[in-house]
Amino acid sequence: MPQTLEQLKQKYQTAISLAQNSGHLQNVNMAGDKLFIRAEVANEELKNAVWNEIKKVDSGFSDLTADITINSSMPQPAAAAGSGSFGKTYTVKSGDTLSGIAQQFYGDASKYNKIFEANHDKLTSADQIRPGQELVIPS
Repeated sequence: MPQTLEQLKQKYQTAISLAQNSGHLQNVNMAGDKLFIRAEVANEELKNAVWNEIKKVDSGFSDLTADITINSSMPQPAAAAGSGSFGKTYTVKSGDTLSGIAQQFYGDASKYNKIFEANHDKLTSADQIRPGQELVIPS
């Protein structure tokens, strides 16, 4: 039985959020009985990260069509100097928690400490993040 738009959006929410936070999410809708996602990101690394997230959700992704393109004129994320474990950055929104951000990026809320450790210079407590803070999300 085909799934609805809402069911498929919920299923692929982590990939949709990653595309939205990594670039420009152009549209999410149904194309026949498949979810269609179109997004632009700044570079190949971000494009691969979105695809990896899609494959984590469903390695066959037979209910999804994704068009993730690279637009090199978009702002490039700044890599941490000398850091090979750079992931991406995330701007904290009202109501966010580190565990919620970890769930969004890693699919596992218990990995919040990974984000906390990567931002030890900005955060004194995992329980105290503020809207507008820019956090490094390590790979």
